[in-house]
Amino acid sequence: MMSSDKKRHSEFNIRVYGLVINENNEILLTDEYRLGAYMTKFPGGGLEKGEGTIDCLHREFWEETHQKIINISHYYTTDFYQKGWFYENMQLISIYYKAQLKNPEALKTSNKKFDFNKTDDNPQSFRWISIKNIEQADMTFPIDKVVIAMLQKELVSQS
Repeated sequence: MMSSDKKRHSEFNIRVYGLVINENNEILLTDEYRLGAYMTKFPGGGLEKGEGTIDCLHREFWEETHQKIINISHYYTTDFYQKGWFYENMQLISIYYKAQLKNPEALKTSNKKFDFNKTDDNPQSFRWISIKNIEQADMTFPIDKVVIAMLQKELVSQS
């Protein structure tokens, strides 16, 4: 039996994200302004009908970064209930892949959060942040916070 907070939803929102980690153990984040809200997340976005998750990841990276990605491997898929953030009666499922940018030096990044003009069309900026130093509170969405904790635990176990 489900609790009232976890009622069956008629729709799912499937999101696909890329975890790009450089040689300094820094992860690529995107700062965006969408749907009237500032958000910090991993690059990626929504799966379109008729699209596979890897195809979605390629498309999203091309749309957001104008970069091709390589060496893609599954990292994590949501394994708990998460209500959709922006839409009523929707369950969110997020799929994360580790990947590399084909030409990372070509990506414009910043050291400043939200380094864009809010009035631009779909404003977005990218930055690298140390996995060791990032805090879960730096991420906007609950599932991303779980992934940060997983990456940090993995980094500690490798030391």
